[in-house]
Formats: sequence, C-alpha cells, structure tokens
Amino acid sequence: MIQVVVAAGGLLIILVLLWEVFESVVLPRRVTRQLRFARLFYRVTWKVWKATALQLHSESARETYLSLFGPLSLLLLLSVWAVSLITGFAMLHWGLGSGISDPEGLPSFASDLYLSASTLFTLGLGDVAPISWSSRAVTVIEAGTGFGFLALVIGYLPVLYQAFSRREVSISLLDSRAGSPPNAAELFRRYWEDNGQREGAIYRFLGEWERWSAELLESHLSYPSLAYFRSQHERQSWLASLTFVMDVCALIMATEAKGGLAYQAKLTFAIARHAAVDLSQVFNIPPTDPMPERLSSGDAEILVAILSRVNVIPDIADLSYQKLASLRLMYKPYVNSLAQFLLMPLPYWLPSPDLTDDWQTSAWEHARGRE
Repeated sequence: MIQVVVAAGGLLIILVLLWEVFESVVLPRRVTRQLRFARLFYRVTWKVWKATALQLHSESARETYLSLFGPLSLLLLLSVWAVSLITGFAMLHWGLGSGISDPEGLPSFASDLYLSASTLFTLGLGDVAPISWSSRAVTVIEAGTGFGFLALVIGYLPVLYQAFSRREVSISLLDSRAGSPPNAAELFRRYWEDNGQREGAIYRFLGEWERWSAELLESHLSYPSLAYFRSQHERQSWLASLTFVMDVCALIMATEAKGGLAYQAKLTFAIARHAAVDLSQVFNIPPTDPMPERLSSGDAEILVAILSRVNVIPDIADLSYQKLASLRLMYKPYVNSLAQFLLMPLPYWLPSPDLTDDWQTSAWEHARGRE
C-alpha cells in the first residue's frame, strides 16, 4: 500500500512539474492561476533577498546585491525543477518495486535516485541499470523527459537574455536624451537646445517608446522573472523609464495640443499604462499612492515655467493642472507599488542641478572625487 502511495506521489510531482515548465517556458500567455510553483518560489525567495538588501546601508552595495537576484533565482529555479523531476521519477521507481540492479548489493531509494539522476541528465553510465519491465519503461520515459527538459532550458535562456538586451538598449539611450535618471523637463530642454525639429523629434521619440512599452508588456508578461533583472547602471531601470514615458505623455495630453504629437502621446500613454497595470497584477501587488508625492503643486508650476521657455510642447501655457492630476492618477499608484515591491526608485519630474549623466562619469572619476 505504501509503495502505491509513493508511486502515485511521484507521478503527481512529475505531472505538476512538467505542466509548470510548460506554462513558464512554452506558453506565450500570462497564467492567471494563483497557485503556481514558480510564483510561490519567487515570492518566497524575493522576500528573503529583499529583506537582506534593506539591511545594507550603502546604496551602491544594495543595488549590486539586488542585481544578483534575477540571474541567480533563474538558475536556482531551473535546479529546483530538475531536482523535483529526479525525485519524482525515483519515487516512481521505488513504488514499482525498485526493479534495478545495484553492484553494491540490494537496491535502495538512494539507488533509485542515482538511476533517476543519471537518466534525466542522459548520462547512461550503466553501473545501476533497470532489470524489470516497469523500471525499463520508467527509465525510457525519464530519458525522453530529460532530453526535452534540457532542450527547453537551452532554448529558454537565450530568449530571456535577448528580451533583456532589447529592453536595455532603449533605456541606455535615455541617458543622453533625458538625464540620469530621466525626467520630463530635461527631455524637452535638451530637444529644444540640440534638435531643430523639436515637435517632430518628440513625435518620433514617443513612437519608439510606444513599441518599447509593447515589447516590455509582451516579454515581461510571458517571462515575469525579467522584471527582477536590473539595468547596468544604478540610476537606470525599466520601471523608471516606463514611468518617465508616461510623465512625458501626460504633460502633452494635459494641454490643448492637437495633431500628430497629441495623438501619438495618447497611443504611447495607453500601452505604457497597460504594461504598468498588468505587471502589478502579475506580482499581485495592489496600487498605492506615492509618499512623498513626486510632483507637488509648486513643482508643477516650475515645470510649466521651464517648458514655456523651451516651447517644445504647443500651448504649454494652457496646461490644465486638473487634467494632469487625473492623468497621473491613472498610473502613479501602479508604478509606485511596483517601485516599493522591486526597490526601484521612480524618476524625478524636475532636473537636479547636482547630478551628471552616466556617460559623463566613470569609476575612476568617482574614485578621484572621494580622495
């Protein structure tokens, strides 16, 4: 009776893990089911990792520590999947009577584990081999499962890192266009100073970021672990970039601007907000109001004064503060909850005079500044 229960438990582990791998790697659709091993795994490990990071007093050390979580958690998850499959097949072998030959004597559960591991990883050493038909059948099935599992893992990692690379290219381009971290006022000021086309350049910029937001939505819904992968530089992140783009769109939409620029701002705002809302749902974090507020009434007046001088947004003097507030209310609770959950700071609205762009500095210059 015990062997039947163990065999049934092993079969259940195998089926659940294979379905989990299918949903996580193959299925190109967000899984809404709350009870998932991968979701539970990331929820527990991130909670522990985040709590440890908050104990670090150095901001640079904390950011370096947090940057390790994405890659390490992915490797750990793959290892847990593999160990679970090995254990499940070993339980199945034992439940079927351990019909295997062991050169050290009578077979034990340790022998079943060894045979299961060598079969899953397609080693085929032959020192421990199945001798009953049931064990042979399980061994053949496990060998096929292991081959498919390894093939999925080999194909999974390049797809993940390609999506990460595409995401980071546009984020790196923001450094010279909108500052580090990016902010709306600096973007418009630099386009006014350096780009004669002005409105047309902003139009093309928003078009590029509409596509970037759509790719972010698609890739991070399919592979939520990408959200934990942090950018190369401390003052850059995918969340800060997404928030910055919505800030820019909200400014344009809050004016009486008409034509192509206003229309493109609406399109970019829609897909960027879609990404922010859906990702907060993926991580099951409710929206929360930011404390403190990123844009106070006084800051809003300063922002309008800056934009009035550069004259990039048509009719900026007619900006409706009430409309700007209502537009910001559509996304700021979601990006704020994501920022608190992922420990990613949100960008400023106004440029800071004492900050330089990342491209203007280096590690050697920072070291000389501390001397």
